[in-house]
Amino acid sequence: MSSKVLQGRCLCGSVRYQCESSTTHACYCHCESCRRASGAHIVAWLTVPRETFRVISGTLREYASSPPVLRQFCERCGSPLTYWNKNTVDTIDVTVGTLDRPELIEFTDHIWMEDAPPWDRPRDGLPQFRTSRAAGLRFDT
Repeated sequence: MSSKVLQGRCLCGSVRYQCESSTTHACYCHCESCRRASGAHIVAWLTVPRETFRVISGTLREYASSPPVLRQFCERCGSPLTYWNKNTVDTIDVTVGTLDRPELIEFTDHIWMEDAPPWDRPRDGLPQFRTSRAAGLRFDT
């Protein structure tokens, strides 16, 4: 993915943001924490340079879901918007579903498959990892 400016918003539209994508990755996360935070069995994330993420309008609230993770969401409607791990200070993850043009995103893999319910077994051909991509333990082999 080449570098481009992306914009997005929460469900009610009070929070608008922009960020710059670069040659980072987009993944589908199946972890229990994301599942519970979103109410969905999977969350699509795009990792972007933290310095490019800007709130254009509205106010974000933060929740420390599990140290060292901070999740941000719209204070009005509750839409989950970001995930930031304090151990990776240079990047922040943005929920792909809140982008104005989610169709521009190309996904690279599935992570935290060990937390996925038994009926959640993607067949899209993308690599699947037991936990994080960095751990390198494949789930699908």
